[in-house]
Amino acid sequence: MKIRAGFDLGYDCPQPTPMLLVLNIHPSRRVDLLTEQVLTFDRPIDAWGYTDGFGNACTRIVAPAGRTTISTHFEIYDTGLPDVVARDALQHEIQDLPDDVLVFLLGSRYCDTDRLATFAWSQFSSTPPGWERVSAICDFVHQHIAFDYMKADALRTAHGGFSDRTGVCRDFAHLAITLCRCMNIPARYCTGFLGDIGVPVVPEPMDFSAWFEVYLGGRWITRDARHNKPRIGRILMATGRDATDVALSTSFGASILSRFDVVTEEVL
Repeated sequence: MKIRAGFDLGYDCPQPTPMLLVLNIHPSRRVDLLTEQVLTFDRPIDAWGYTDGFGNACTRIVAPAGRTTISTHFEIYDTGLPDVVARDALQHEIQDLPDDVLVFLLGSRYCDTDRLATFAWSQFSSTPPGWERVSAICDFVHQHIAFDYMKADALRTAHGGFSDRTGVCRDFAHLAITLCRCMNIPARYCTGFLGDIGVPVVPEPMDFSAWFEVYLGGRWITRDARHNKPRIGRILMATGRDATDVALSTSFGASILSRFDVVTEEVL
């Protein structure tokens, strides 16, 4: 299957503003590219790339005063297969986890495990560890939070989503990740493209998507508490502890997102 994806993002800055961008696809997906995937700017800008501590391909710029539009458009091969269902994936004992996985058991800015640990153990301790426990967590989050674009809140933590019972895809991911970590299951936040491919088209404008991965059976496995069913056509951009690590842009100064156009569609 061939997917066409990309975006045009506009940022208004009152003065030259350093920015960190996490807008490239993940290095693990670059082998699938059918066309180049590069960031372009509508004005001359020096940009240089680096790889962060989570293995994401990032970019540094100094955005000039005024409006800067950042774009990329590309085509990529996808197997067209749905997310893996690994019912036999076992949960590891903590002492058996790789060193670099341990950080995904800890609380983080949006994943406030200390505020949800007691609830998690009371709710999920009787479920079989591993895949079934993660599925029980996804079922709970899917039913507990009502999706509402108008209720997006960049400051909402997992506990906030638990209390408010509303939010967007990042809130589903943060709550599921936090409950998994409370139950000693390593979980990390994912961001990327997920179009309406293989499902009915929704009327809302296209956006980036958030989901999560759990470490079971010696590998990272995709889970999605918002949709709560296997999907096809995910294009991973970045992974991290939570949304802080994979923010599309981090500005060291004032900036306003003034344009936001995203496309993800199957090429028939």
